Amino acid sequence: MITIVGGGLAGAEAAWQLAERGHDVALLEMRPSAPTPAHKTDRLAELVCSNTFKSTELSNAHGLLKVEMRRLGSIILWAADSARIPGGSALTVDRDVFSAAITERITGHPRIHVQRGEVTELPSPGIVATGPLTSDRLAAAIRARLGVAALAFYDAIAPVIARDSIDDTVVYRASRYDKETMEDSGVSGAYLNCPLTRDEYETFIDALLAADQYHAHDFDEAPHFEGCMPVEVMAQRGRETLRFGPLKPVGLPDPRTGRDPFAVVQLRQEDRAGRMWNLVGFQTRLRIPDQQRVIHLIPGLAEAEFLRFGSIHRNSYLNTPAALSPHLSLRDDASLLFAGQITGVEGYTDSSATGLVAGINMARLTDGLLPVLPPPSTMIGALYRYLREANPEHFQPMNANFGLLDDLAVRVRDKRRKRELLAERALNAMDEWRAELDLTAAAP
Repeated sequence: MITIVGGGLAGAEAAWQLAERGHDVALLEMRPSAPTPAHKTDRLAELVCSNTFKSTELSNAHGLLKVEMRRLGSIILWAADSARIPGGSALTVDRDVFSAAITERITGHPRIHVQRGEVTELPSPGIVATGPLTSDRLAAAIRARLGVAALAFYDAIAPVIARDSIDDTVVYRASRYDKETMEDSGVSGAYLNCPLTRDEYETFIDALLAADQYHAHDFDEAPHFEGCMPVEVMAQRGRETLRFGPLKPVGLPDPRTGRDPFAVVQLRQEDRAGRMWNLVGFQTRLRIPDQQRVIHLIPGLAEAEFLRFGSIHRNSYLNTPAALSPHLSLRDDASLLFAGQITGVEGYTDSSATGLVAGINMARLTDGLLPVLPPPSTMIGALYRYLREANPEHFQPMNANFGLLDDLAVRVRDKRRKRELLAERALNAMDEWRAELDLTAAAP
């Protein structure tokens, strides 16, 4: 019997994959005996923040991710398709119909045994898929096993920008007082710098102060710690606050003038290939349209493409690149896997994808085979590569985006066409991977 802790999206997906491959599963869900501030029912895979799984278009990263998951037999996407309601190109669902469908199929499977009650110890063999609302006692067990620094409870995320959307005629590469170099390259200047004049800074501050902030459920109202203060809160403390904080220009002279600008917005490389860049110190609760409007005012970012929007909310997630193996197991126990948001992925589809792969790998391990991962040219494989290769000193959760994929061999200027070609390459790689490993889809 293989134990899965957590009956959310990732846990339900993992349970289905295992059961369909002939393994008995104990799926442990603490609700309703131990309720959470977010959930309203005792159903499995209850959606709490949104009723959309985002885009279905192949030119969208989440659209590609869905197609890959369907080819691997995802029960989550089967249920989402069966509960779909009008939502344009987005996969929008009726929440009640969706969770009811998952609950019926999981509880009705002869190899899946759903048990209710809080889990306080790590199982082995097993999969932990407890999500951002991991109970305090189980979180304590994780910290005891992996170390206090391995588990975060506060998620302050800054926006991530696509490198090819940053204007190189405006930004310049430099580190403060030229003290840092690009990792593994020796190139001077670990940051991209967006210089602001006094007038540009004042315009930016005015827009930031006027922007609309997002306020979610009570469970999502996190306190503001000084180390990850929202950029708009810092601005409210005084118009000069940001100039003495994350926008401090000292030691960053513009090579075109030889002088420090009035203020500087810095971007730090997010991935090894340099396709994703993080806005340093820009964790924010601004609504998405206002994030776009305000950040597009920054010199050099007028055409910025957002790969991830900023947010601040309560979360529990592991420092995965420092704590887990490539297939998201404990380093000293290959048969204790983690899946879902606790691994550092964001979003319904992304979380479900890690549950799907965890279920496949747990089945393989139980059968005496080695774990496997999709190639990094697929969206699922690229997410796993990010979790493996991200800088553990600055690790933050990530959602599926085309910046995770390697570039095409030839340059394609049209953005939509480029994404279509990336998707075509990804699906070909997924089909080859499935055929090579004889991974038959466990479709509902």
